[in-house]
Amino acid sequence: MSDWNFFTNHGHILFLIATQPAITVREASLKVGVTERSTLKIISDLVKGEYIQVIKKGRHNNYKIIGDKHLKHDLEKECQVKDFVDIIKAKKNA
Repeated sequence: MSDWNFFTNHGHILFLIATQPAITVREASLKVGVTERSTLKIISDLVKGEYIQVIKKGRHNNYKIIGDKHLKHDLEKECQVKDFVDIIKAKKNA
């Protein structure tokens, strides 16, 4: 793997949650290549920023993307999260 990526770990976690809403923190951390602690911090950031919701299902968490939220950076602020996620989902399902 190269030493840089187009997306941040926050973006990677968001993509995983969008395509696998019942993913565990352990599974997400292994796929992204970060620690479980880092994954929990990213999820916390996404919840605080109102990009995702955590839905308790018994002892497990499911996640829901808040699609109408706009991206943060000035270059993408006109784009909503759902637009971004839909592109990734479409390519993944193609």
